[in-house]
Amino acid sequence: MNWLNQLSPLAQLILLSAAKVVGAIAVVMPIVAYAVYAERRIASFIQDRVGPNRVGPFGLLQPMADGLKLFLKEDFVPAHVRKVYFWLAPAIVMIPSLVTLAVIPFGSQLGHEKMVIADLNVGILYTFGIVSLGVYGIVLAGYAANSKYPFLGGLRSSAQMISYEVAMGMSVIPVFLIIGDLNLSAVVSHQAEHGWLVCYAPVSFGIFLAAAFAETNRLPFDLPEAEQELAGGYNIEYSSMKFGLFFMGEYANMVAASAMMVTLFFGGWTLPVAGLDRPATTLALGLAQIAIFVAKLLVFMGLFIWVRWMWPRFRYDQLMDLGWKRFVPLALANIVVTALVLWWRA
Repeated sequence: MNWLNQLSPLAQLILLSAAKVVGAIAVVMPIVAYAVYAERRIASFIQDRVGPNRVGPFGLLQPMADGLKLFLKEDFVPAHVRKVYFWLAPAIVMIPSLVTLAVIPFGSQLGHEKMVIADLNVGILYTFGIVSLGVYGIVLAGYAANSKYPFLGGLRSSAQMISYEVAMGMSVIPVFLIIGDLNLSAVVSHQAEHGWLVCYAPVSFGIFLAAAFAETNRLPFDLPEAEQELAGGYNIEYSSMKFGLFFMGEYANMVAASAMMVTLFFGGWTLPVAGLDRPATTLALGLAQIAIFVAKLLVFMGLFIWVRWMWPRFRYDQLMDLGWKRFVPLALANIVVTALVLWWRA
């Protein structure tokens, strides 16, 4: 690594950050691809079907076949759409979910380098600011399609995002009242010393989990798509890789939401075991901590998939009532109770 030390500090920062970005994408994109495969297999098991089993052993090459099919299909653009917005919407949906991962500490360190792309002091504010941008792509897709069902899907998505973004934001306030820091690496370090925050703030976790389902448009909150009502919603006019970007964006959002829950409530890359609750001192330990983070993330991905095939969809009025009449008051009460307990203990 002598050649790296010969570079300027700025060049080292750019090079190491680029390496982290490539590494993060190299891990996240296969998770996105095989989450689709896992969903199809789990769905087939629940419904007593076979599922994908033709392409490769046990159907393990099915995601590659699906990706190839999306690339080779005709990219048809209907004549009645607003073409500029129609092209722009899929990218807006996909990008925020990947950019959110920049502040997630997916490990302690490898060598002397922290395993986080951007260790921001306001990491949680950054994530909420970026994640909420994804809905603009959905709204834009509904508007650009110039059709009734996609437009209704876009309107539903915007209303749903507003309703549950408020509850999600308030649900993490008790976490930072307890920790006293907005840095996500500090959140993980605190949990390494004092235990996972899901034990201290279970109400916050419950609200965040439900809001994460709503933010990612997953059942029982998939009203923006609702095949039985809107025939697919905002992406109904899309084909080829544009549709693929919407599809990947949904699963990338699931990865980002799962990573946030692991970081905020389940100790991030730590385990309550000697050697796995402090920054890594060897390369093997650093890689083991990254594997622990990924394993926790995959558990939440499995939860997202399982709920889709086990729960019915809410009616739209039920979805709104749950957000505004249940979660928002509960989140406010949770903040007050947490503040009073911390004041009393001080």
